[in-house]
Amino acid sequence: MTQDRRVAIIGLGYVGLPLAIAFAEAGLAVEGVDAAKKRVDELNARHSPIDDISDERLAAALDGNLRVVGAADARLADVDAIFVCVPTPITTTKDPDLRPVISAARTVRAGLRAGHLVILQSTTFPGTTTGPFRDVLEETGLKAGVDFDLAFAPERVNPGDPASSGRGVPRLVGGSTPAGTQRAAELLRNVNDKVVTMSSPDAAEMAKLLENTFRNVNIAFVNELALLCERMGLDVWEIIDAAATKPFGFMRFTPGPGVGGHCIPVDPYYLSWRAREFDFTDRFIEAAGDINFGMPRHVVDLAAEALNDRGRSLKGSRVGVIGVAFKPDVQDARNSPAGAILPGLVARGAEIRYHDPLVREFRDDSGYVHTGVTLEALLHWADVIVVVTPHRAVDWDHFYENAELVVDTVNSSRNHAVKDRQVLRLGAGWLRSATTA
Repeated sequence: MTQDRRVAIIGLGYVGLPLAIAFAEAGLAVEGVDAAKKRVDELNARHSPIDDISDERLAAALDGNLRVVGAADARLADVDAIFVCVPTPITTTKDPDLRPVISAARTVRAGLRAGHLVILQSTTFPGTTTGPFRDVLEETGLKAGVDFDLAFAPERVNPGDPASSGRGVPRLVGGSTPAGTQRAAELLRNVNDKVVTMSSPDAAEMAKLLENTFRNVNIAFVNELALLCERMGLDVWEIIDAAATKPFGFMRFTPGPGVGGHCIPVDPYYLSWRAREFDFTDRFIEAAGDINFGMPRHVVDLAAEALNDRGRSLKGSRVGVIGVAFKPDVQDARNSPAGAILPGLVARGAEIRYHDPLVREFRDDSGYVHTGVTLEALLHWADVIVVVTPHRAVDWDHFYENAELVVDTVNSSRNHAVKDRQVLRLGAGWLRSATTA
C-alpha cells in the first residue's frame, strides 16, 4: 500500500473528477481543486457536470473523503501528491496552448514543498512535463527528482464510457527519476489494476499522442474512402462491414461529419508542432488533419445536393441538424463537427435550427449561440435535416417515418424503413430501396 494517502486533483472536468472520485472511493483523502467558481459551486451542490459520474456517486464521495474547493482555498501543502488534470487546447493557428497547464503549475508552485509527488495528466507534447511545467515548479528553488518527485501519467478517459475511467484500464506513467516513476505507479495502483511504467515523462507523453493520432489518421483514411465511394457509386458502409469480417489484420473505423471532442481534433497538432521543432514534417498527421477538417464543408455540400434533388437551393431553405454533441450519448459539445457545419450552412444562406436531447444550448464556431428545439418541431419546420450525432435518446423510427428529406452522415438510417430518395448518405449516395441492409 502506498505511503501517499492524501492527494489533490487540480481540474475537476471529465478527467479530474472521475480520478478524484476513484481515489476517494479507494479510501484516500482527496482535495478537489478547480479554478472555476461555477464548477466548485456546482459540485458542492452535488450535481455532476459530466456524463460518467452520477449525482449519487458524487454525493457519496463528498460525504466521505472528497473536499471540493477553489484554488485560493486549496491546502496543497497538506497533501502528499498533486495531480494536474486541466485542458490542453490549441490556438486558432493550431499551435499548442499551454496556458491552462502553466496556470495549474503556478497553483501547484504556491503550495509545493519538499517531499511532494506531482503528476501531470493533461495530454501534451513530449517535453512539457520536464520542460515548461517543471520550470514553473522549480521557481520555488526546489528541484524535481531531488526535492520532489515529478511524473507524467496520461489520462485514458473515453467520455460516455464510465468503464474507461475504471480500474480495468491500464495506466501509463513515466517519472523524471526511476524512484519517482515507482512512487507514482504505487499511488496509481490504488485506482488501476495494471500500471505500466515507462522510461521517462517524454516517453509517456509520446505514447498518449500515438494513441490519439492513430485514431485521427485512420478516421481520415475512411473519410477519404467515403468521398471516393460517393464518386464511384459505391456504399462505404457496406464495404467497411465486409472488411470487418476479417478476424485479423483489420481494425474497424467509420467515416463521419468530422472529428470532435477534447482529443482527436487537438492532440495530433501537439505532435506535429513538436516535430517541426526537430525539423521533421509528419505528412501523415498533416494530411489527416486536412481531410478531417474538410468534412464539415462536405456535409454542407451534401445538404445542398439533397435540396437540389428537390429543385431547391440551399439559400433560403430551412435546414435542421440532429445532434451537436461531439459524439453520441454525451452532453459534451467541445470541438463538435456541428460547430463548423452550422455556420457553414448559414454562410450559404440557410436558416438553421437543431435538436439535441442532451445539449440545450450550443455555441458554434462563429460564436453564435443556438437554442435547441424539440424533435417534433424540427420535423415540422425543416426542408432537410442533417444527422450529425446519433444519440440513442432520439426516436429514430419516428424520425425516419416523418422526415421529408435527410442527409445521414453517420449511417443512422441503417435498418430503418425509408422512402426512395428520402435519405442521402455520406459515403454512399441516395438510398433507393425501401429499407437499408
